[in-house]
Amino acid sequence: MTLEKAQKRVFIRTYGCQMNVYDSDRMADVLRPLGYGMAETPEQADLVVLNTCHIREHASEKVYSELGRLRDIKNERRAEDRDLTIAVAGCVAQAEGAEIMTRQPAVDIVVGTQAYHRLPQLLAEVERKSALRKAGKRLPGAGVLDTDFPVESKFDNMPSPQGVRAGSAFLSIQEGCDKFCTFCVVPYTRGAEYSRPAASVVAEARALAAAGALEITLLGQNVNAYHGEAADGSTWSLARLIREIAEIDGLARIRYMTSHPRDMDDALISAHGDVPNLMPYLHLPVQSGSDRILAAMNRDHGRDHYLRLVDRLRNARPDLALSSDFIVGFPGESDSDFDDTMRLIEQVGFASAYSFRYSRRPGTPGAAMDKQVPENVSVARLSALQALIGRTAHDFNISKKGTTVPVLFYETGRKPGQIIGKTPWLQSVYALGTPRLIGRIVETRLIEGYANSLLGEIALTEEVAA
Repeated sequence: MTLEKAQKRVFIRTYGCQMNVYDSDRMADVLRPLGYGMAETPEQADLVVLNTCHIREHASEKVYSELGRLRDIKNERRAEDRDLTIAVAGCVAQAEGAEIMTRQPAVDIVVGTQAYHRLPQLLAEVERKSALRKAGKRLPGAGVLDTDFPVESKFDNMPSPQGVRAGSAFLSIQEGCDKFCTFCVVPYTRGAEYSRPAASVVAEARALAAAGALEITLLGQNVNAYHGEAADGSTWSLARLIREIAEIDGLARIRYMTSHPRDMDDALISAHGDVPNLMPYLHLPVQSGSDRILAAMNRDHGRDHYLRLVDRLRNARPDLALSSDFIVGFPGESDSDFDDTMRLIEQVGFASAYSFRYSRRPGTPGAAMDKQVPENVSVARLSALQALIGRTAHDFNISKKGTTVPVLFYETGRKPGQIIGKTPWLQSVYALGTPRLIGRIVETRLIEGYANSLLGEIALTEEVAA
């Protein structure tokens, strides 16, 4: 982010998922009316916000390590009679609450996932406490804590989004989870499933398109469980919402994530075949290919159900690329269970995937399960799975070699004259081109495919050259 001229500056460090990226942008929007511009480093900032993720093991320890560095900056500032306000937001804040300030007293604010719209009030409270302490008052508690799940939706209290990065934007439409997979902390850190009203989502999508968004990604913990209330009192599904957003002028691409197989209904499958600007890419986590492990995970779907969904989706959109999530080493996973997962990967042929060793998350049922898989076994399984995913991803990339496709370029590359973009299937493309093409969709010939990217050659037309 560019450094803006402002009375005060905020630095926001984002960990984890796209939902956190969206939340960080909205925190910046909330702070802007208070006079906060963006800082490029913590050292430049008056306020630092760590927007945290609690999904993986050791996530909180990474946060505490960063907090130690910020404490040192804060102490240096105090020696110069200046100050630095430190805030921890997001899922670690929601899960650990006051413990964060106990472990790291330099923290001024802990704000949960549903309360960041109240940052202005929390900052005012910090300033009030600071003034009272300077006046010699003794106050209980060092910082300000807000991890409640408020009755009002945070989305009802947010300003309109400001700006679009390189033609692409995230739009959060659903939060929370009612699925309670036994490995997952999301229901405890994000709360119950909540869908934004349809009119609010459409209005934000229109605003983003007007600000230059060519591509919008609809976000949710279980985004295809979306059930937003419409102005006439009816309930819109995700498919209905997509069809409405697809009519917005100038919006060339629509994506959504993350989905759950249980909520992939007929209407949404049909939308993949009927809506041209719904991109031919779907992230549909399966986690395991073993029915026994899927039952232990409380996924409420089996291997065959998932494979039938894949067949139906590909019948609706033959060029659909699929990605997924996999957890290896879940408690009780046998060699046979792992082999089932490997066979499913080969059968589906995923274009990409996120894969992890199982990690115990405190408070989840999985953490208390017997038959925890030894680390050396789960490490070996993860290596084998990632090698297989690498091969299927490479095969998919190679299959696009020689085709000309629209690429949305979004940033410059490391090499001089290089720009980077995404195909409709979310593949990374590197090509030689002018930075003027960033934020534009340009026809590009794919001339080579690699494990994680493609090399492209921009089709030079008068319009592109202009």
